[in-house]
Amino acid sequence: MAERVFITGMGMITAIGDDVAGNLRSLRSQQSGLGFTSHLDTIYKTILPVAEVKYTTQQLSEMAGVAGIDGYTRTTLLGLIAMREALAQAGITDVQQEPTGFINASTVGGMCDTENVYFDIVDPEKTGDFLKFIDTLDCADCTQRIADTVGITEHIATISTACSSSANALMYGARLIRAGLTRRVICGGTEALTRFTLNGFNSLKNIDKRPCRPFDQQRNGLNLGEGAAYMVLESESLVRENNSKVIAELSGYANTNEAFHPTSPSPEGDGAFAAMRDALAMSGRTIADVQYVNVHGTATLSNDVSEGKALQRLFGTTVPPFSSTKPFTGHTLAAAGAIEAIYSVLAIQNELVFPNLNFTEGMEELYITPETQLKEGYPVHHVISNSFGFGGNNASLMISKYEG
Repeated sequence: MAERVFITGMGMITAIGDDVAGNLRSLRSQQSGLGFTSHLDTIYKTILPVAEVKYTTQQLSEMAGVAGIDGYTRTTLLGLIAMREALAQAGITDVQQEPTGFINASTVGGMCDTENVYFDIVDPEKTGDFLKFIDTLDCADCTQRIADTVGITEHIATISTACSSSANALMYGARLIRAGLTRRVICGGTEALTRFTLNGFNSLKNIDKRPCRPFDQQRNGLNLGEGAAYMVLESESLVRENNSKVIAELSGYANTNEAFHPTSPSPEGDGAFAAMRDALAMSGRTIADVQYVNVHGTATLSNDVSEGKALQRLFGTTVPPFSSTKPFTGHTLAAAGAIEAIYSVLAIQNELVFPNLNFTEGMEELYITPETQLKEGYPVHHVISNSFGFGGNNASLMISKYEG
């Protein structure tokens, strides 16, 4: 029988908190991280809201414990800060004591730094500046640097499937454990804001000039964010052997692809429906067991219709409380799945359902509306966390309360 997969450590940094506890405080106080950028050099810095981690890259290097060492991009530093917290919470002081894997996700890699010297490649006097950073552009560079810094040498991989990247990283890690290839793996993702992504989504007319409004009739696009988050996954046998403290269980997961369009989801939510259905089936639970859905909820015109219809198809007239937490963190792209998986664990631990900020008017295509108030003292045992990427790459995670 395949091993169960338990979560024993979590770490994160976002625009609303430097760690897991800080994020929980902001979620509870309904404090959004959206505002205008202080660190990204862009013509849109006073036009398009973003959710930016408040520290300079130099300050992040100090927080990550690598100040004065060259080669660490902002993407890598965010990831390293989150990684260190996850290891600490899991009580891991030496990753070599147990062969440990690392599955990391990113879509921009070191682009946050290379785009600043891009034009130097055509200037013979400055070409060296560009070449100094060129290796960091690869998404795997941040993975390898984080692994090298904390001492991970086995089962290292990088996943880049757009907005579902870190949810897929968690799935891949869980599959390694269930297949008996490793007993412990750290999974998640890291992403920094870049002009490339801001300009790219803006060219698709997918960015709102106001704070985003998921599942609202007046929604007009997403706001980008940055951050990083990792979970330590351990097999049931390792948990028992080490008497590890279990935070929650990754009880089910699924990835589906309806291949409908390069950037738009199926209008009827075919892929999202199948991903949630299959994750639920893998967990052995039914729709009646789900108390909360942390939806992908990008506030784009197409996503919210598609995901909403998928929820209605799966749950019928008994759709559980659901909300998008992207009005807090912005859309952190490759890091979103892991960030929201941690929020799902926090919902279970603290008996909370987080509010869908900025909602005022229900969508005409749906009969369901998101939670708009913080629900406290609400028993949450099972959460579905959704992450849907370009190309129809749909990922759903089923996260469950640890029952022993």
